Amino acid sequence: MTDKTEMTPGPDPLAEVETPTRKVDRGAVPEAGRFGRIINQGGFIFAVAICASACILLIEVFLRYVLNSPTVWAHETTTFLCGISFLYGGLYCASRNSHIRVVLIYDILPPKVRRVVNIIISFASFIAAGFFTYAAWIMSTKALFSPTGDFRMERSGSAWNPPAPALVKTFLLIVMILMTIQFLILTWNYIRRPAEETN
Repeated sequence: MTDKTEMTPGPDPLAEVETPTRKVDRGAVPEAGRFGRIINQGGFIFAVAICASACILLIEVFLRYVLNSPTVWAHETTTFLCGISFLYGGLYCASRNSHIRVVLIYDILPPKVRRVVNIIISFASFIAAGFFTYAAWIMSTKALFSPTGDFRMERSGSAWNPPAPALVKTFLLIVMILMTIQFLILTWNYIRRPAEETN
């Protein structure tokens, strides 16, 4: 008695294997200029800060629950590191042109209209960033100086009591100044660039 089952052929070992395509990270958009490329490279520092905060929390869990010796600095340090990283993230996205946009409409626009939209978006963002810079200036001034004008950094008020609030507010001011400059550069370069080259 013979078995007449059909065998399905397996994959051809000589056939070319298709490698999955993935989107290549291009970094800052050309319109962001050298300034945007520097901001894009700075993102690595804040990515390391996020990883460092995760490591600090792991150490804190070990110290607290295994050795029964919690720290007073771990939570505030991780909050500070994550806070400044998220603040930098807005600037990082601006240099890469990866902010929120209604792409359903934007992608169907012809190049000339898209160029005008890019100019309007960048200029409106420049104006908004300018207002936020002014607000950050007021906030950081209050965090760094007493009402009498003496220098004193605002502190967290915890057992460790670091000057984290003053540092975060000052960093916010710096980021907003840089973001205002970045949106001005984007606006100028979108105006100068021909419509066919606009992405």
